Amino acid sequence: MAAALTPQQLSETHRSTLDQALDTIGTRAYWSPHPEHPKAYGEGGAPGSLGAAEGKAAFDAVLNTRLDLGQPGTDGWTGGESSPYGPELGVEYPHADLDVLLPAMKAGTAAWRAAGPETRALVCLEILARISARTHELAHAVMHTSGQAFMMAFQAGGPHAQDRGLEAVAYAYQEQVRTPETADWSKPQGKRDPLKLTKSFTTTGRGISLLIGCNTFPTWNGYPGLFASLATGNPVLVKPHPRAVLPLALTVQIAREVLTEAGFDPNLVALAAERPGEGIAKTLAVRPEIRIIDYTGSTAFGDWLEANARQAQVYTEKAGVNTIVVDSTDDYRGMLANLAFSLSLYSGQMCTTPQNLLIPRDGITTDDGAKSYDEVVTDIAAAVTKLLGDDARAAALLGALVNPDVKARVEAAGELGEVALPSRTVANAEFPNAVVRTPVVVKLDGSKTDEDAAYLSECFGPVSFAVAVESTSAALELLRRTIREKGAMTVGAYTTSPEVERAIEDVCLDESAQLSLNLTGGVYVNQTAAFSDFHGSGGNPAANAALCDAAFVANRFRVVEVRRQA
Repeated sequence: MAAALTPQQLSETHRSTLDQALDTIGTRAYWSPHPEHPKAYGEGGAPGSLGAAEGKAAFDAVLNTRLDLGQPGTDGWTGGESSPYGPELGVEYPHADLDVLLPAMKAGTAAWRAAGPETRALVCLEILARISARTHELAHAVMHTSGQAFMMAFQAGGPHAQDRGLEAVAYAYQEQVRTPETADWSKPQGKRDPLKLTKSFTTTGRGISLLIGCNTFPTWNGYPGLFASLATGNPVLVKPHPRAVLPLALTVQIAREVLTEAGFDPNLVALAAERPGEGIAKTLAVRPEIRIIDYTGSTAFGDWLEANARQAQVYTEKAGVNTIVVDSTDDYRGMLANLAFSLSLYSGQMCTTPQNLLIPRDGITTDDGAKSYDEVVTDIAAAVTKLLGDDARAAALLGALVNPDVKARVEAAGELGEVALPSRTVANAEFPNAVVRTPVVVKLDGSKTDEDAAYLSECFGPVSFAVAVESTSAALELLRRTIREKGAMTVGAYTTSPEVERAIEDVCLDESAQLSLNLTGGVYVNQTAAFSDFHGSGGNPAANAALCDAAFVANRFRVVEVRRQA
């Protein structure tokens, strides 16, 4: 039995990290307590962490086993995950009788509330530290459920996800301590004695928080909501995507262990795995016990949640149509290389991947001379081809297609217009059953703006549209319409004109879309850094929340006041 975690131990271990996180969300500087490099773990690395071989062995050991979390209300077992790289995972998870599990989750809330914001934050940081120590193990779990290549699964599914979780804890703590715990109140009454009261203010969670996980980024998209809710006093029920259960199940296992050691009810965090075709997200979403919902996934179900889960505070990240406006550039080769990487990373299966490239029909000016629309599109295609020319390199960048629907969209893209860059099959030497495809780029006419235009809908996966527009002004009109009607998680632009730059910025400010300008180096429009960049804005149809800001945490708790006569 591990030693109990006392508040003093938690403070000595994690208070400085919390303070640094609080400082960094104010400065927006670069900082991360979670190393990105695999060699930072294991022998000679972070104390107590699993190295590469140990992490792989831990992952292998959980395959074809039953992951018993010790949850109440377990009425059976379920599983069935298949890796996009081929192997069956064979892990079974507890299936819950919700009428037993949900009341059990509420039983520990009084003690969790009484612990206060600081202790809750420090317990969350201990959970994150334990997760970080098992980053190698979790990286394999993310890789074999999402299809991410190992290095991306390691970084995005590990330290970057942990950073986003810590960021949420910092915002949650900051908002909760904004109100003092006690106050002495005295109102003068002239010649009479003043009116005096003592007042106490206690933050209290809304109730059980439901995390509906996604297939592509189970930890990166899951940790912000999980830790924001837990830090603000709410139990969290984790409902993973049926194809990506393992990373979040391991997370729940770690959280339950830490809660127990810290003297709290482990049922404050629980797993709700579903049987094939059961669809429990809809059932759970409208139960009266569920007061907060975090969701990442399709627009259709996100819209349904917002309309029907009326008893809950709902945070959604749905789908958008991300756009790049190409007006001009003073680094043509750098622009091409940056775009090629952005289109290729994880086979375009990121909510931030650019889809529409708006290029003036008459071409653009560059440091390499004037380039026609056709030349720009041909050069983008050539840059992607060069980047992915070697199969080993391509496999390490593309990963694998996460499900058959993505493969079908890639294969059907050629029917939408002239193909400037056909997709090709990439062989993965280590995993010959992996489905790997390079991006396809299709030319489309931007003057056809009817609702059926292919570029006015999200085509999730490695499919991009080179849209010919009449002018940069027409591109901005189309950009505005796209963000307003369809939403966008990211917008990018290339221009050497200060006037065009201001005009693009105005569109993004008006429509609440995050903008990246003239990226030609090692930072890409797909990527955001915790503590500094906001992921989504919450101000357009792609998402009703941003990761992470005060609005993401402040409505997960209420402040209850008690007044006493002095």
